[in-house]
Amino acid sequence: MSECERSIHTALASVDDPEIHRPITELGMVGGVRVGKRGRVSVRLLLTTSGCPLRERLRADVEAAVRGLPGIRHVDVEFATMTARQRAELGERVRAQFGGVRGVLNDRPAVYAVASGKGGVGKSTVTANLAVALARTGKRVGVLDADVWGHSIPLLFGVDRAPVALGGAMLPVEAHGVRLMSTGFFVSDDEPLIWRGPMLHKALQQFLDDVHWGELDVLLVDLPPGTGDIAISLLELVPDAQVVVVTTPQPAAQQVARSAGRMAADLGIAIAGVVENMSQFACACGRHTPLFGAGGGTALADGLGVSLLGRVPLDVELRESGDIGVPVVAGRPDAPSASALRDIAGSLPESRKSLIGVSLPLQAL
Repeated sequence: MSECERSIHTALASVDDPEIHRPITELGMVGGVRVGKRGRVSVRLLLTTSGCPLRERLRADVEAAVRGLPGIRHVDVEFATMTARQRAELGERVRAQFGGVRGVLNDRPAVYAVASGKGGVGKSTVTANLAVALARTGKRVGVLDADVWGHSIPLLFGVDRAPVALGGAMLPVEAHGVRLMSTGFFVSDDEPLIWRGPMLHKALQQFLDDVHWGELDVLLVDLPPGTGDIAISLLELVPDAQVVVVTTPQPAAQQVARSAGRMAADLGIAIAGVVENMSQFACACGRHTPLFGAGGGTALADGLGVSLLGRVPLDVELRESGDIGVPVVAGRPDAPSASALRDIAGSLPESRKSLIGVSLPLQAL
């Protein structure tokens, strides 16, 4: 290997794969380097899949890293696809070095489980926007969509592609700076998820054990509404997480949401606080209308003996952002709802750091 080639390989070591977040040289993605005449260099990259959606980002990162070397005037980036054997070897390397949820928990991220007593209160919308808000402060954030029957995280983030599988490992899908995993990535939009309890537990077990989350500062778990078997099992897996309970101002909603808080308390799980969603309708004229009443969030927080983290108004920007798949914090940061969600993200109490990594208990329904 010539001195120039060595310099190029050193420069390529500074380029991380945008999905695995490790150097492409370490992952075996550099298929070859050719040095031509008059400062022309060709770099061959091996992609995990031919349809890699981040190939242009990789191209730009490689060109920037190599073009900065002395004497390099032009950089050609060629793409090829890994063989099945290369993918399997990469998957084994990823699993061995970084692991699934055990690796995540060993890194001791802050874990927040977002819960509600019933569906339709905007729990997933709150989860998605808290994740983006935290990511925009520089934190490495993951979202596990455990709401297996109402998996709306892919829609809220505008993602319609399946995760990349590498042998026995899966890579989370990244959008708006957040790493995502959801059952919604594996079913079509109009396909109902008709799985019995053991199948759902197995799927969540794979999401936790077989997904390469990488290094995380925060892991948000979007729990299914209510106090069912899956919610209990997930909370048992991460007992050092903190629960964020989402409700609307309606007395009926907050009374049902209290059961989710009591479930966490019965399991010895700390409650980070309460979020009152749809607290009022904020129209463009500046008027604020309490469409769903008032006081539910405060009543729930008082009943659980925790803080009210904040109130999120319902505005047109929040609704439109959910429809187009761009969280309002990212797409309409000046909206009243976006401001409230950023404040709530900043007010989350410091999480107790998890030191465990146990298998998800399988319970037949």
